[in-house]
Amino acid sequence: MDTTFKVTVNESLSFDITQEDLSQMDALQISDDSYHILQDHKPFSVELINTDFNRKRYVLKVNNNSYSVDILGGLDMLIDEMGFSLASSKNITSISAPMPGLILEINVTKGQEVHEDDPLLILEAMKMENIITSPRNGTIKSIAVNQGDTVDKKNLLIEFE
Repeated sequence: MDTTFKVTVNESLSFDITQEDLSQMDALQISDDSYHILQDHKPFSVELINTDFNRKRYVLKVNNNSYSVDILGGLDMLIDEMGFSLASSKNITSISAPMPGLILEINVTKGQEVHEDDPLLILEAMKMENIITSPRNGTIKSIAVNQGDTVDKKNLLIEFE
């Protein structure tokens, strides 16, 4: 079975990419977050600027133009087709580190009211700054890390009331 991803660019252009399409791509990784890609004999310089793992949204710079890219996998597309919304069923009480890294910035305080998608903190991993956003509306119960702390994957970062 071939895996298909639904890609949306700048919330306007949508297309499907298969695993086979990805394997045939002529791409050379230059650094942790930059690539050189040849498509139809045209060169493209691509740099990963920002990642939001919760929303599966990435900001890419392609030949000095920035693009917001959303990538949905098979399960995401099935949930969407069935008309279910993940946002309506969220009862998240805490946020853990999605990967090991360094806490660069904390944007909230204990007791602060936050809304879904508000930036909570910035986690640097593999030389990329990852903005960790609030998965729901709520109040910050506790912050388990400080600016400058190093965290491992699944370390507790923030708890909600």
